[in-house]
Formats: sequence, structure tokens, C-alpha cells
Amino acid sequence: MLGETNALKKLRNLKSKYKKRISDNYEHRAKSCLTCETQGACCLDEHFVNVHITKLEAVLIKNELQKFPLEKQNEIYERIENAIEKYDLTSEGDTFSKTFACPLFEKDVGCLIHAVKPVPCIQHACYQRKEDLPPDELQIKTEEKIERLNEQTYRKLMRWLPLPVWLSKLKN
Repeated sequence: MLGETNALKKLRNLKSKYKKRISDNYEHRAKSCLTCETQGACCLDEHFVNVHITKLEAVLIKNELQKFPLEKQNEIYERIENAIEKYDLTSEGDTFSKTFACPLFEKDVGCLIHAVKPVPCIQHACYQRKEDLPPDELQIKTEEKIERLNEQTYRKLMRWLPLPVWLSKLKN
């Protein structure tokens, strides 16, 4: 069993290694987000985004959001609640069938949680050719490790939920 603090450290380390692997082996074949004509379009595409996270990842993201001034945090959480309402996101039923625009992306700023962003966001980039994409197995294996960390931390299987739903659950 792991305490939450130790689990968060392990999660940061796991994501850091995953980011490095993707960056070193695949990202050089993708278009840079910094030079994209439509920066953030993929993050804000309400017909595309379907990022699910675990409770432990939500805690990590919540901690990252707490670095912002309180007024900014309130603004971010208001966007999270608006996304839940607009896209009818819930923790029940087939949550993977619903898509949403990410409330944690801000135009002219970028990803507000870039340092701790979820695995699907790390893996995603604009690749011109399908053969340049990172293999799905990398994401699957990393998410399996995250799931084990959750089980070791919270002693039960936690459901993967849409990012806004988990963040809303942990707001208080």
C-alpha cells in the first residue's frame, strides 16, 4: 500500500519518463505545437477530446491548479463545471462515448497543467503519417501502471472518468 504523497511522486516520475520516451522517440516526427497555425485546436475540439483520468491523476492536477491565484482557480473551476454541464459529462454509464473541449487549455497561454498533463495528452501530437505515431501499447502500458498506483493508494479499483468530472469531484 502507498500513501497518497508517495503515490503522487511515483506518478510524476512515471509521467516524466513517459514524456521523455515520447519526446525522444516520436515527437520529432510531429508538427510542433508552438508553430501550429491553430494552436490548441485539438485540445478545444469538442468532437475529439475524450481524456479520462484516475483519481490519483486528478489529485496531481488539482495540486497543480492550486499554484494559481485563488481568483484564477475559481475561473478554471467555473470552466470545468461549465464543461460538465455543456457536454453532459457524468460518472455514470458509458463515459467514453462523450467528448468535450478541454477546460484546462487557454488561448494565448496553452495548457494550464502542461507539467502534469494526462497520458493521452502527452501522446497526442500532429503526425503527418500514421506510421510515425507512438504505438498505442505505450499508452496502454503506462495507463495500466497508473491504475496499479491508484489501487495501491486507494485500496480499490477507481473508475476512469472524464477529466472535468474527476476535477469537479475533488474541488472541495
